[in-house]
Amino acid sequence: MTHPEKYALIIKSTAKKLGFDFCGIAKAGFLEKEAPKLEEWLSRNYQGQMGYLANHFDKRLDPTKLVEGAKTVVSLIYNYYPANKLPEGETDIKLAKYAYGEDYHFVIRDKLNEFLEILREEIGEIDGRGFVDSAPIMERQWAQKAGLGWIGKNSLLLNKQQGSFFFLAELIIDLEVATDNPMAKDYCGTCTACIDACPTDAIVGDGVIDGSRCISYLTIELKEAIPSEFQGKMENWAFGCDICQDVCPWNRFSKPHQETRFQLHPELAGFTSRDWEEITEETFRKIFKKSAVKRTKFSGLKRNLDFLKLKKSE
Repeated sequence: MTHPEKYALIIKSTAKKLGFDFCGIAKAGFLEKEAPKLEEWLSRNYQGQMGYLANHFDKRLDPTKLVEGAKTVVSLIYNYYPANKLPEGETDIKLAKYAYGEDYHFVIRDKLNEFLEILREEIGEIDGRGFVDSAPIMERQWAQKAGLGWIGKNSLLLNKQQGSFFFLAELIIDLEVATDNPMAKDYCGTCTACIDACPTDAIVGDGVIDGSRCISYLTIELKEAIPSEFQGKMENWAFGCDICQDVCPWNRFSKPHQETRFQLHPELAGFTSRDWEEITEETFRKIFKKSAVKRTKFSGLKRNLDFLKLKKSE
């Protein structure tokens, strides 16, 4: 067994030990095929107000410009599918399932730091960094390159064993490691469930999203008033949106996560429509103290709730 093969085994066993569901490995380098796609996507202003997506164009396409001496990208999958879901009926206020518990950035960041420590103990001095939705990295493309799945029509990475209710994370390291074969096949076939179900017509092509029309963007990233053209189309999503994942046939394979830090806040579990209507800043701070929902701030969540309420009354 060569050193790179041995390192791959150590990395994969460490990933399993830390609770990651899947781990794939790819050689770091320039994503040549993605460059024109990214350029066109930006030229169409599909990023909306997410100006940061146009920054660091070169780094976004080449992790060796992000981490000096990088040789390997380790892609990781971490499940967040909840055992207990909030009610998602026609009149229920809805939150994206990834935001039920503690902010994933902190949970997974802790694991990535531990991951690097273990690798240094097992292998020796390794230079590198861990990332979870926190840098200009084309996460889904690297995960596909590492054999973890394919990019679906809704632009999310789909995994045959687990669907798409998971977080992606990466370790970019200066160690040469045996790589996995990329996922070459697209298993979406002729299915258009996600395209048909999107109420704001945000899916404008296979794997192409007009971010400025996505409910997740409208409820989280957009800082101004939600445009009136989306009146009656939000389907009561107050933070994020899971529609394109909920209807995806591959998500019938989703299994409940085992991460205690992702558990639904007990007070949130019993929330009624009236609780949402009467939510105060004090309650917001208490329930969402460690949650990703904090990104909207209380004022943003209230804006979203008022927009949904307005549509109900019309």
